[in-house]
Formats: sequence, C-alpha cells, structure tokens
Amino acid sequence: MSSSAVHFVPILTTLLAIPFSLEIYRRYRRFPDRLHLLWWALGIATYGVGTFTESLTTLLGWREPVFRAWYISGALLGAAPLAQGTVYLMVSRRLAHVLTVLLVAYVAVASIAVWLSPIDYALVDPHRLTGRVFSWQWVRRFSPLVNLYAVVFLIGGAILSALRYRAEAATRHRMWANVLIAAGAILPGIGGTATRMGHVEVLYVTELVGLLLTWTGYRMSVRPSPVAPGSMRPAASR
Repeated sequence: MSSSAVHFVPILTTLLAIPFSLEIYRRYRRFPDRLHLLWWALGIATYGVGTFTESLTTLLGWREPVFRAWYISGALLGAAPLAQGTVYLMVSRRLAHVLTVLLVAYVAVASIAVWLSPIDYALVDPHRLTGRVFSWQWVRRFSPLVNLYAVVFLIGGAILSALRYRAEAATRHRMWANVLIAAGAILPGIGGTATRMGHVEVLYVTELVGLLLTWTGYRMSVRPSPVAPGSMRPAASR
C-alpha cells in the first residue's frame, strides 16, 4: 500500500505536541511541588514521540527500530503518563508513588518483550504500522492492562472532575475543560482499536483531534476562576 495524505497527519500532530508539552513543563517549573504537571508534560512528550515514529514511517518507509519505538510509545505508554499525572491529583502522594513504581516496572518488562520479539516480515506494510507483524503475538496482550489503567484514571478522573465542577457557575468552564480532556483521551483509544483491525489511518486522525481537544481542555482548566480567593478550589491548583 502506498502512502496517502492521511499518512502525513502525524507530522502535524508531532509539531503540535512539542509546544503543548513545553507549556505544561513551564507551568511545572513554576509549581515544582505539583508532580501531576510533570507527568502530564511527559505524557504529551511521549504522545509526540509516538506520532513522530508514525511520521518517520510515512517519510522513510517501515523501519524495524522505528516500529518497535512506535509500539512502546503508543500501544504500551499511550495515555499512561497522562493518567499517572491524574493519579497524583486523585490519591495520596504515597499511594501515587507506589502506583508509579508498579506502572514503570510493568511497562519496562513489556518493552523488553516488544524489543526482543522476532518480526514476521511477510506481514510488513511499507507505510503502515501494526502489531500484527510480531511473531510473538502474546506481546500484544500487555497493552490492554495499561489502556485500562489510563481509562480508569485519565478518563475516569476527568469525568469525576467534570461532575464536581458542574454545580457552580464560576467553575463551569472547568467542567467543560474536563469534558474536552476526557474526549481527547477517548479518541486515540478508538483509533488504537481500529489499528488492531488493520485501519491505522483512523488512529492518525483521532490522535490529532484528541491532542487538540486535550490542549483546549487543559488551557480552560488553568484559566483563573472569577470567584473570590478562598471561596472554592482555585483553578491554579492544576
């Protein structure tokens, strides 16, 4: 299959992920005690790494190291670092640290398996990335658990926050911010499911739209609340 216009979409997504990640990281530098910001910055950076590998595949064709990096950054990590940032907002710092160790250990083991698995070159498409080319198909069983983790904390956390902020008019913009973040997290998951069915082009589009929704939601969430200080949780706490 030759490359088409949709295969160039990840290039734009990568270019957008860079300033978004830096924006969050600069905020973390202002508030270094807020570890969720560091994880969010890492999450968007990882997101950009995944779309960068897709961009390289479009421009240079299928390359084994690029494919393996794509699978690790996308299928394994995916939204996990973003979810871990939300973990630091939802649970105690001590529990968040424990979950961080478990997550990192799990991804490390899975990444080793991804890197060691032989490739079935007969299934390689010059301009498509898919886990079907792994000779060790059991390697693909690592990703559902990480994706479930992301659903529970990233999407679940955004929905929970949206429900919490809907009651007050002064914080309703933060309700919509979390709705956008939840939608932005769901879309790449839909694209990932389509990839398992052989339609990686769906992933490319959902990644771009998902990033734009997440960025919009993030900016809305950090917008200062118009209410008087002390009357409720300030937007700057994010």
